[in-house]
Amino acid sequence: MTSFVPNESTTDTIAKHIVELLQQMGEDPQREGLLRTPERVGKAMQFLTQGYQQDPKAILQSALFEEDYRQMVVVKDITFYSLCEHHLLPFFGKAHIAYIPNGKITGLSKIARVVDVFAHRLQVQERMTTQIKECIQETLNPLGVMVVIEAEHLCMQMRGVQKQHAVTTTSDFTGAFNRPETREEFMNLIHN
Repeated sequence: MTSFVPNESTTDTIAKHIVELLQQMGEDPQREGLLRTPERVGKAMQFLTQGYQQDPKAILQSALFEEDYRQMVVVKDITFYSLCEHHLLPFFGKAHIAYIPNGKITGLSKIARVVDVFAHRLQVQERMTTQIKECIQETLNPLGVMVVIEAEHLCMQMRGVQKQHAVTTTSDFTGAFNRPETREEFMNLIHN
């Protein structure tokens, strides 16, 4: 990700709401340990949602190259952190992405940055999986794209059902990955 600079006005606005939240919880926002918490939360929320201000297609296009390569390109184990839009609690894990070029490739780091852009928005894992797939498909126009995301959700571990170490896996694919043997090759590559 690029260097992040929070907006002071937005920080102040969020901080005012956090003061109210702390009061509603029965806390004293003036006690020593909480004095700067509203400001820190304001900055943290902007960092955790900076994906709204970024264009993932522009990121891919910034390193687009003509290349006559038509085999699978796999970028696996891309670590990400996101916020579940239902409880504003983190979910985190790894994204695995493959595409089969159709005359164009992109810089490998750009694939990881696309994951970060979508992860730095309020999300559900299912939608994030599809957004990454669609962004790569629409920007690179490859012969196919496949995205698999494996994540742990703190909204499931810390509250509600409280099931520790449960992992949710989602996948989405296009084109050449509609063939079972192509999907199987990708799954073998990411789990070796």
